[in-house]
Amino acid sequence: MTVWKYGDDVNTDMLFPGKYTYTCATAEEIKPHLLEDLDPEFAGKAREGDIIFGGKNFGCGSSREQPTLGLKAVGVRAIVAKSFARIFYRSSINQGLLLVECPEAVDAYKEGDGVELDATAGEIRVGGKAFAFPKLPPEILAIRDAGGLLPYTREMLKKK
Repeated sequence: MTVWKYGDDVNTDMLFPGKYTYTCATAEEIKPHLLEDLDPEFAGKAREGDIIFGGKNFGCGSSREQPTLGLKAVGVRAIVAKSFARIFYRSSINQGLLLVECPEAVDAYKEGDGVELDATAGEIRVGGKAFAFPKLPPEILAIRDAGGLLPYTREMLKKK
């Protein structure tokens, strides 16, 4: 697992450049362009289980699903930030991408620190030190576990 750390106001154009909005529709087309203007190494090196740490207002900017779709497709396990733009937060839930607000954990992280995240318990450990964050509602965890809102809704409809 790699931890990728970025600063404040990482916007959706930094996550996925707007110039590809109308030319990349699938996750496979989106993945090579993730963070290419902010961190050109990300798309080639990010792997399943990686975690992104961000500052304040992570995901601000235009309302597009490509950033969350791409990050989920790469296998990013979670984004831990000081705060999130609300529309990015909701879009990430819809895609089944876990977002955690925990400013103390972001501030504590130093390159090379081990990170363990327990979304159900509402705890993240950074460099051996534990930080609590508000537990996510069971419905949000169920959407994440199902792989996103669409698969979650399909599961619910099958049960009826």
